[in-house]
Amino acid sequence: MTIKTGGRLLKHEKLAKYTSWRVGGPADRLYIPQDRQDLIEFIKTLPESEPVFWMGLGSNLLVRDGGIRGTVINTKGRLKEMSLTADGLVYVEAGVPCAHVARFCGERGLIGAEFLAGIPGTMGGALKMNAGAFGGETWAIVNSVEMLNRSGEISHRKPQDFKVSYRSVKGFENEWFLACLLTLQPGDTAASQQKIKGLLEKRGATQPTNQPSCGSVFKNPEGGYAARLIEQSGLKGYAIGGACVSEKHANFIVNTGNATAADIEALIRYVQDKVEQQQGVILQTEVCMVGEAI
Repeated sequence: MTIKTGGRLLKHEKLAKYTSWRVGGPADRLYIPQDRQDLIEFIKTLPESEPVFWMGLGSNLLVRDGGIRGTVINTKGRLKEMSLTADGLVYVEAGVPCAHVARFCGERGLIGAEFLAGIPGTMGGALKMNAGAFGGETWAIVNSVEMLNRSGEISHRKPQDFKVSYRSVKGFENEWFLACLLTLQPGDTAASQQKIKGLLEKRGATQPTNQPSCGSVFKNPEGGYAARLIEQSGLKGYAIGGACVSEKHANFIVNTGNATAADIEALIRYVQDKVEQQQGVILQTEVCMVGEAI
């Protein structure tokens, strides 16, 4: 495959250093685009049969130890444009960290995006899974999205073009989120910034932010909380290899230093089994598990 673009193409690159869990085998090819136009040109060069996987900050993601076949596109530090449009909407490219979006909106006296401060990923990932925190959800503030297809063509779509539900977005095959427009309401800048500060303090107090994790592992079942069910099952602190259910927040699995993806996945399955046995609830995973096991 001959590719003449401005980005960096790395072969057999281990993905552990690109994921927030610090685990993951190699990608056949990892592409780090120079900018938006470079990404569009690169996408055009890929064969129709080439699997494509996108990564932002690598949170909410478990890459198995055998790695990912095909091409991984990493947008960390790329696709980072953010601006206020003439009609008061907020334009955000897919690589912008959610926390930056919350701060940008708060500084401009726009309210409704404060919850994004609690999401440890990028806007692209938030769009893909309808990420949420502190009672807010991504697609509740989406006006429209820009999508990129394999031919390098950009289309604009509305929320009603997707099937959006709790931590789930079903859309179009071989189309990926490039950017979005957000609709927010004018409000009090100081109050918004204070709310963000409070949410971050709450996150720091209740979540193991100083250890490698993916964020929340399991979806909250209807009318309940995954963390509470896990804790009631006596699983806080339970470990398999280097993977451990956090003592601070039971819906977090942390890498204590030497975990493999296999350790983490085995612990996820163990927690699901125990909670089902003891609480009669089948926990669904929120984390996206990809790649091949060894």
